[in-house]
Amino acid sequence: MKTSSLTLCSLALIAAGGLMAGCSSSSGSSGVTPGMFSSARTVSINGLLVPATHPNLNALHHYQSVTPDKHKKKKTADQYLSSFESSTILQFDYPKSDGSIGTISGVTDPSGECTNVLNGVGKHDYWVSAAGSDELDEFAFGGTTPVKTLAESTGEPAGCAIDPGTGNLAVAILGAGDVVIFANATGSGTAISDGLTSTYFDGYDTKGNLYVDGVNASTVFELLMLPKGSSTFQTMSTSNSVLAPGQVQWDGKYMTVDDQDAQAIYGYTCSGTSCTLKRTVSLSGSGDCVQTWIGKGLVFCPDATNGEGYVYKYPAGGSFIATLTGSWDLPIGAADISK
Repeated sequence: MKTSSLTLCSLALIAAGGLMAGCSSSSGSSGVTPGMFSSARTVSINGLLVPATHPNLNALHHYQSVTPDKHKKKKTADQYLSSFESSTILQFDYPKSDGSIGTISGVTDPSGECTNVLNGVGKHDYWVSAAGSDELDEFAFGGTTPVKTLAESTGEPAGCAIDPGTGNLAVAILGAGDVVIFANATGSGTAISDGLTSTYFDGYDTKGNLYVDGVNASTVFELLMLPKGSSTFQTMSTSNSVLAPGQVQWDGKYMTVDDQDAQAIYGYTCSGTSCTLKRTVSLSGSGDCVQTWIGKGLVFCPDATNGEGYVYKYPAGGSFIATLTGSWDLPIGAADISK
């Protein structure tokens, strides 16, 4: 799905309506309206409404590889980017090439992805939030069928994060204002309320604290933190205004928030309940990098507005250095994985 103009539009992921992109205006954090809410499963980009067909949740999944992984030796890592509307995940082997080398189908409304490292290249496997079936699917590198599936009943899963220290899998829930944590990525999960109207993305820091972003009842951006070992979220203030919630990820030095509307990734140092902006990484040329992934010296951007996958240098940012080509239909999430 492509649009002809680059506008400041956020992709609002909501439990009742699936995906909705809407333009926002900002005069500081108190005036932000990142996204429009709807009870129908539709996608709106630059004012154009497109129906997002809700799947039969009782139907069996069918996975197939359209193009098999034909990797040989001496490879570094592959990238897996989710394409929401086509219920597929596209596989890439950048920088070896910039074209898709494989496709996994049957992952119902794939959105956020995560792997077992805070940043850089994950090892062996990754997780995908299947928003349409309220599941988390784990895939092995090069695999085309899940090696594990976890179900949750709190709402539609969006972003996810893994704590490398414990193996816990934390899943942000759209529309419910909850995070579901699966201890050691197993079992039924425990829902913890964060007080938000809709929780978008989450990420752990090196101490095992979990950061989440989303919007409150006034559709205003908020960043929260769940201290390690606690069951109560605390609200974090930021020294700058964030227009729209995007990926939350530790980058090796700073806790980062991808601002979908600003085409930028903000890097913070956080202490107590305050986060101070230390670095801004521009994602020039993008329209809406939804759930970015900070890899090794690179950041991968699934751009929902332009219907493209972009690669940027990180933390240099600026203009993208490559465009990942494939059969995109609303790219949302990304992860970087090694075999």
